[in-house]
Amino acid sequence: MTHSKKKKIRNIIKYTLTYTFLIIMGVFFTFPFLWILSTSFKGPENLFTWPPEWIPKHPTIQNYIAVFKRIPMARYFLNTLIITSLGVVLEVILASLAAYPLARLNWKGKNIVFSLILLPMLIPMQGALIVNFITIIKLGLYNKYLGVVLPSAVTIFGIFLMRQHYLSVPKDLEDAARIDGCNEFQVWWKISFPLVRPATAALAIFAFTAHWNSFLWPLIVLRDQNKYPLQVGLAQLSSVFEANFRNVAAAVVIATVPILVFFYFTQKFFIEGYKGAIIE
Repeated sequence: MTHSKKKKIRNIIKYTLTYTFLIIMGVFFTFPFLWILSTSFKGPENLFTWPPEWIPKHPTIQNYIAVFKRIPMARYFLNTLIITSLGVVLEVILASLAAYPLARLNWKGKNIVFSLILLPMLIPMQGALIVNFITIIKLGLYNKYLGVVLPSAVTIFGIFLMRQHYLSVPKDLEDAARIDGCNEFQVWWKISFPLVRPATAALAIFAFTAHWNSFLWPLIVLRDQNKYPLQVGLAQLSSVFEANFRNVAAAVVIATVPILVFFYFTQKFFIEGYKGAIIE
């Protein structure tokens, strides 16, 4: 057997094992959502059947109708859109502005400052709840949308991601802009920021997912139930004395679909932005 044939066989085995592993992992991570999707269309008679029914014999949409009857889903969706939109805009703008001088400007102590910025990543989110809550109270933002968004308006991960991508921008382009008379803000806005669009899109996806799925902090900050976001509102469907798994499953599907749609149309930018951060 020639060397080329051996290499071809090794490649076939390698790709077969790789794709088999990826398929298994894909099924493993997709299983919970598929099970919830199946449960959301089941009636009470076939919820606990054995063996489990992946495709209900008598599918129904009554679970989805019940969700909209029990809780004000439209209001929760609107609240979530407001919080998520505000959070994504602030995250992209502030993280981009904060990362630029850490990557492109030369000043004493830059690396030390960047290291200090990364240190709070060692502290769990729950450890800052009391400090953030007191801050929100002092600022008069309790029970307001801005109070939900402000503590995560700019994240350490966002600064890190944008900084890594700014490092890949050729300095010659920025120097040429400065020679043409651009100030530092114009260099950032016209040269550097447009060249890191994949990172911006990836950061927007991360921010969108984080704010859309936020639960604990909105529950603490918001007192008025009419201002609850989706995840907090959905918690009202289940209690200690009543647990309707079918309604909860339908609500989870409703809350998950926007994220899946958003990711489907932006997955190209997400992969490019994440890849660029790793490479740099």
